Order: sequence, then C-alpha cells, then structure tokens
Amino acid sequence: MKADRLLSALLLLQAHGKLTVRQLAERLEVSQRTAHRDMEALSAAGVPVVALRGANGGWQLDEAWRTEVPGLDEAELRALLMAQPRVLGDEHLAHSAERAFEKLLAAMPVAMRARAAFIQERLHVDTTGWSITPENLATLPTVQDAVSQNRRLTIRYRAANNELVERSLDPLGLVAKGSTWYLVARTPDGMRTYRVSRIEEASLLDAPCERPTDFDLAAYWKASTAELLGRRKYTVTLRADARAAEELSRWQYGVRCADASPDEEGRVLMRVPFEEEEHAAFVVRGLGPRVDVVEPTALRDRILAEAAELLRRAKH
Repeated sequence: MKADRLLSALLLLQAHGKLTVRQLAERLEVSQRTAHRDMEALSAAGVPVVALRGANGGWQLDEAWRTEVPGLDEAELRALLMAQPRVLGDEHLAHSAERAFEKLLAAMPVAMRARAAFIQERLHVDTTGWSITPENLATLPTVQDAVSQNRRLTIRYRAANNELVERSLDPLGLVAKGSTWYLVARTPDGMRTYRVSRIEEASLLDAPCERPTDFDLAAYWKASTAELLGRRKYTVTLRADARAAEELSRWQYGVRCADASPDEEGRVLMRVPFEEEEHAAFVVRGLGPRVDVVEPTALRDRILAEAAELLRRAKH
C-alpha cells in the first residue's frame, strides 16, 4: 500500500538523514519516478523533506523533525524476536546487542511485552554448527569501530594461500553472510573484500576514511558475489556426508543441493561451482572419504588415480 511505503520512506530518511532518489527506489523496490512522487506526497502532507540539487543531491529530512516509530504488529514482533542478537556470531558484540534488545522490549506497551515474553519462551536460536570450527572474530570490534567512526585501518591478514600480509585501507562496510563476516574496503589496488576471521591484527589510524561518492554497500556486495559466481564455470556433482555438506555450504559460494533427501548412507547430492578443475581437486582431496565425485568423470578418474598412487607408495 502507498501509505505503508510513505511511512517506510519517512523512516528511511529519519535513519539515514539523506538519500538519493536511486537509493530510495532500491530500498522501497519501486521506480525512481515513483520514489520522487512519494517524496512530493510527503512534502504536500506537511513533512519537511527537502530536495537537494546537484551531483550529490537527493532528499533530506529536516534534522529538527522526528516522528515516533509506530507500534509493531504480530508478524513484525515475531520477526524481531527471531532476529536475536546471538546470530551476530561474536560473544562480546552479542552481549551489547542483547542489552539494546532488552531496552527495546522494555519500551514496548505492557500487552506487547507480554506477547514478546510468550514468544521468547517458545523460541531458541542455536548459531553453532555441527563439528565446525567457529569463526575467530577477535578483531571484529576494532573493524566495526573503524567502519562506524569512518577511520582508516591497518590490518595483518592471513590470505587464502596462508601468506600473512599487511594492508592499510579505507573500511567502507561490513557484510554478514550467515555467521561469517566480511569487510569491504578500498585499497590502492581497488575495492577488496576481506574475511574478518582471517584478520589477525587490526589497528585504527588517525586519518579519516576516504569514502567514494554514492558508494552503495548492498549493491557492491550483490555485484561482487555475482562476478565471483560468474567466474566459477567448473561445476562438480558430489555425494557428501552431513559434515562435508555443511562445510561446502559454508566455504563455497553458489552450492546447491541437487537432492535434499539423504540416501541410505546419509549422504546428499550437491552441485558445487569452482573456478577450475585444479581448485575442485584440491577441495575434494581435503574432504577425503566424506565425499564421492559423481561428475565430471574426468575429475573422478583423476582423484581415483591419485589415491591409487598414494596407496602404491605407502606399500613401498
């Protein structure tokens, strides 16, 4: 409904201060023309929204004007309670979020608090995986400080090849994919994405972050993951046990279950995209007997030949 969309637009402006028409349109999932008409409708209704002209223009809400957040309905309350702070994945960050969460619940009307307590008694979120080493998020608070304070950051980073490198960068945003956190940053070599669990040390610098004009974190993440998937043209079909299936889903982009029902051995059929055969062979070797290569047959024959060679050597 238009009234709901106008309220959403108003809350977006209140939260962000200023947004371009493009940003409003993307967040409201409408055309830019509709977003522009919505801003004009808010202005006609007496809401002090101001159109800013020029290359960096957009719409801005008068800083002196605020509105109260409306009460939650049943569906919104359930969604809020299901998004519990424990899903943040870091103990200290989760504790801070829990306190904020409790304050929010305390501010609700008595009837809504009672309903929230009723739902909480019947809901538990366990974010730990089965037999999976948890993410090391010791540096996440420092990285978060750099992002929120708009300050440059120096990191010591353990790359995928196990090489330890040092980087000075402009942190532009954090992305949570499941329980895995990523830092999106600008470096002298361009935009880069860093897995936070691989950042071994992080230090804030006394210099402001240089943020590109109109940088959109969500749009960048969508484009970069699509590009990554586009490079992975070598698809492998595997029969994987439960542990291997979870690890593949956690570490590889674009994994799809070809058949979600386990077979008599408890294994599921999965299609996993890789950049090339060498990468696929490396992963399959690491998983060992927990996966069977179904196709392509060339990869299956390669893995069997390598296993036979290892067995031959072990006998000598």
